[in-house]
Amino acid sequence: MTETLGNGAPETAATAVAAPTALLRFATAGSVDDGKSTLVGRLLHDSKSVLSDQLEAVSRASQERGQKAPDLALLTDGLRAEREQGITIDVAYRYFATPRRRFILADTPGHVQYTRNMVTGASTAELAVVLVDARNGVVEQTRRHAAVAALLRVPHVVLAVNKMDLVGYEEPVFAEIAEEFGTYATSLGVPEVTAIPISALEGDNVVAPSAHMDWYSGPTVLEHLETVPVTHDPTDDPARFPVQYVIRPRTAAHPDYRGYAGQVASGVLRVGDRVTVHPSGRGSTIEAIDALGQSVDLAWAPQSVTLRLADDLDISRGDLIAPADADLSPTQEVTATVCHLHDRPLQPGDRVLLKHTTRTVKALVKDIPSRLTLDDLSQHPAPGRLAANDIGRVTLRTAEPLPLDPYHRSRRTGSFLLIDPADGTTLTAGMAGEAFADADTPVAAAADDEGWDF
Repeated sequence: MTETLGNGAPETAATAVAAPTALLRFATAGSVDDGKSTLVGRLLHDSKSVLSDQLEAVSRASQERGQKAPDLALLTDGLRAEREQGITIDVAYRYFATPRRRFILADTPGHVQYTRNMVTGASTAELAVVLVDARNGVVEQTRRHAAVAALLRVPHVVLAVNKMDLVGYEEPVFAEIAEEFGTYATSLGVPEVTAIPISALEGDNVVAPSAHMDWYSGPTVLEHLETVPVTHDPTDDPARFPVQYVIRPRTAAHPDYRGYAGQVASGVLRVGDRVTVHPSGRGSTIEAIDALGQSVDLAWAPQSVTLRLADDLDISRGDLIAPADADLSPTQEVTATVCHLHDRPLQPGDRVLLKHTTRTVKALVKDIPSRLTLDDLSQHPAPGRLAANDIGRVTLRTAEPLPLDPYHRSRRTGSFLLIDPADGTTLTAGMAGEAFADADTPVAAAADDEGWDF
């Protein structure tokens, strides 16, 4: 639970870093067979975060496959299909702790057809570990994962050059890969890259320093994870509160109770704050905040609370409560960078549902101006469509105004999903760029009479 300081203000990022139980969310990514699951298994095993019965189960499974030593990758590859194929096809979440820090780890798939899972795993991460096979160097999927990490604005990236034991632990091999990846990451705008040479199978530089690479004097993977500053504090962001549910108990004790329940997406809200409800634009004052059945004076991200306002306003699920002076202008014209996740291409004219926080509205794909070419980071103009795993720019027209923040300002309220209205399939993950309102748009003329006329 987040603590408060003596003055009643929420704990700061600096205080959180200093605390022995500070939490770091991180994700692993890399090409197939680069050793992600083995690295995660080695981290869990060597940091004593594996229960004895789990290790026994892994040992039995390894023996059944004819392996003499326990295959630590099986600690994360829990699905039968994954174990049979020897690859990760789903995001495996693991929770572990050391005396210095708590961790939530997302082990994401490496195969190109599961890039969407990498987007899911990295969307809330504060650090991404990108693995590279020392024998193969930087490959297309490495660049794709680096681009996704940059797109999702993951603040810290670790390049783990794995399988150094298979290249004789040679420093020039590591140096060449680190330089190539660093140059590429810098061109993407990644703010920080830490390169570490490792052998996940042998345990070199994962938890304990390697005896085979005396030329490397940097931290091990675990040392870096334990000490990297978690610089972003969600309470530093502008306050945003998406309404999930309206509570009207209508009991004798509370005949006029009207509360708006949800999770504080970012920032801090206090009793007495003037707020505006979006997209309606109506204003009011926070009269009370209820948390866990008790009234409190303030709430901060990511607490789940109920707000009570001084005025009876027409508020429902999907509305967004923000400070009255917030720089927020709901718009129906959305420009964004997206990663397309579905096998069915995304094309101009497609009718979709756009899910933003707790609000879902109808939308129309107006245009796809460009697609990112990963080899040289050039923009391919007017691609006509986005195929699975493509990253590109789109413009959308929504049926109702949306209070979107730019993604660089808020990862929570600047992101959205595009959904197939026919079967509810997730099609695309989007990050809002520069949004603008434009009422004079020809999109409405292209819509038919199936309720998409906006």
